[in-house]
Amino acid sequence: MVIKLIQGTQGKGVILAETRKAAEALIEAFSSLDAHFLVQEFVKEAAGSDVRCFVIGNRVVAAMTRQAPPGEFRSNLHRGGRAEKTRITPQERRTAVRAARTMGLNVAGIDILRSSRGPLVMEVNSSPGLEGIEKATGIDVAEKIIEFIEKNARSGRTRDRGKG
Repeated sequence: MVIKLIQGTQGKGVILAETRKAAEALIEAFSSLDAHFLVQEFVKEAAGSDVRCFVIGNRVVAAMTRQAPPGEFRSNLHRGGRAEKTRITPQERRTAVRAARTMGLNVAGIDILRSSRGPLVMEVNSSPGLEGIEKATGIDVAEKIIEFIEKNARSGRTRDRGKG
């Protein structure tokens, strides 16, 4: 399983526990330090790859595949991962938009793992970085955010509560 410190960013504080005993030791250690963490299933077939979908409003405006370097399971660009523009499936698109909507976010970076069970949401980022996805896709995501704000800047036109 994967154990993540809640306050971590850019792949810091993300640890792969390869055995049950290792997971129990990490959980015990973090608990004794009063650290806030979460535990996620390790999805082996993802093979160190994930898909970042950038959602604005009810649309995925850009998507990239991130691949971890050899020997690493974290695909974060700050950890040496590489990114490239990707095409997502309709199911991945629906999953990303639904995840953002569930969290009440108009702008979000949704990280999805491609698994044998279909797309799995790994993380919902309420303040995703733009540099990596703009570089990988050639899409001016910042401009799309501004356009969304200008179009929806009236009271009651944006979500402020999650619903799923």
